[in-house]
Amino acid sequence: MPRYFFHTRIAADTLTDEEGVELRDADQAWRVARATIRDSLGDEGSDPRLVAAILVVTDEAGDVVLEFPFAEAIAESDGPSEPGEGTLH
Repeated sequence: MPRYFFHTRIAADTLTDEEGVELRDADQAWRVARATIRDSLGDEGSDPRLVAAILVVTDEAGDVVLEFPFAEAIAESDGPSEPGEGTLH
């Protein structure tokens, strides 16, 4: 299984994930990124810098797989947690 690394970028600072985690694919990495952001916001939600933070997910080669802004996870928290869940009315 591929290994993905979840780095947190806050302004000019980056908190680097040195260990990473083995996941099935980029879709699972996206779900883990969203859960990681939501957990961080729950634990440290009072830190206003987190709204502007971005979780950068890279593969073992260091290539960026996705960038997930914390603000996007905040906006999603009011809606369905998975695509296709919930209703449209």
